[in-house]
Amino acid sequence: MAIAASAHGWRMQTQRRLDVDETKPTFNVRFEPDASVRADPLIAAIQRRSVQRRPMSVRPLTATEKQALEASVGTNYRIVWLEGFGNKLRTARLMFNNAKLRLTMPEAYEVHRSVIQWKARYSTDRVPDQALGVDPVTAALMRWVMQSWARVDFFNKFLAGTWAPRIQMDFIPGLACAAHFLIVAKQAPASVDDYVAVGRSVQRFWLTLTHLGLVMQPELTPLIFSRYVRERTRFSRTNGMYEFASRLSKQLGALVGEQEGTLGVFMGRVGAGSKAVSRSTRLTLADLIVSTQ
Repeated sequence: MAIAASAHGWRMQTQRRLDVDETKPTFNVRFEPDASVRADPLIAAIQRRSVQRRPMSVRPLTATEKQALEASVGTNYRIVWLEGFGNKLRTARLMFNNAKLRLTMPEAYEVHRSVIQWKARYSTDRVPDQALGVDPVTAALMRWVMQSWARVDFFNKFLAGTWAPRIQMDFIPGLACAAHFLIVAKQAPASVDDYVAVGRSVQRFWLTLTHLGLVMQPELTPLIFSRYVRERTRFSRTNGMYEFASRLSKQLGALVGEQEGTLGVFMGRVGAGSKAVSRSTRLTLADLIVSTQ
């Protein structure tokens, strides 16, 4: 919003409402004319910004691209780059292993079932199946299997049900990119406002890479499960899941460093490539505004 406001010569002021539950953060937003405000060059990237889950170009990022991306996150964050075939292979294995944990948890199944919109190219509030990064046959099989947890569990146990989606959505894309990255905070975020600051930094990073003609896919499961392990959160009723996550947390630490794994706030892969032909779009303005009338 702050970037878009600059197109009108406005400065944006926000204040989080403290009378609203933190699980539903709500903000008062005010726009004020300011002659010193100049149009931000990232404005044009706002509507183009999207996730690309399919393979990207493997050409390395240029020094100019990396410098722009490192500057975009601000002084409170830095970027750890995972470049070259060896690092990309190690990261692809990490994502492949995390996907197994994600796809064999009944709790994650409920999330997947609720966020995927089947037989769709676009979706305003979910992930269209054509954007998942799998071939049509695998997508059709996933749609049938995911109608019930019993089917998912049977396929996982007896028919290697996780292999096709993990290879297509995690391992191959993990190699087919310029690099993986980890945005690391100087201090671990603690409050809601800290996490909002992280989000603003991530958005500027995302818009900057879009402005540069690059594409990106988030890779958040290693950070999520590692946090569960650090905080000793039992996130699944299924035996062995916590122990599996503990091993994956160590794998992440070996890849990026123990401290970086702890202070990491966003992870993904980036590279040159065509924009996604299927994508989530945006909620309407009416869906975002809370009326006080």
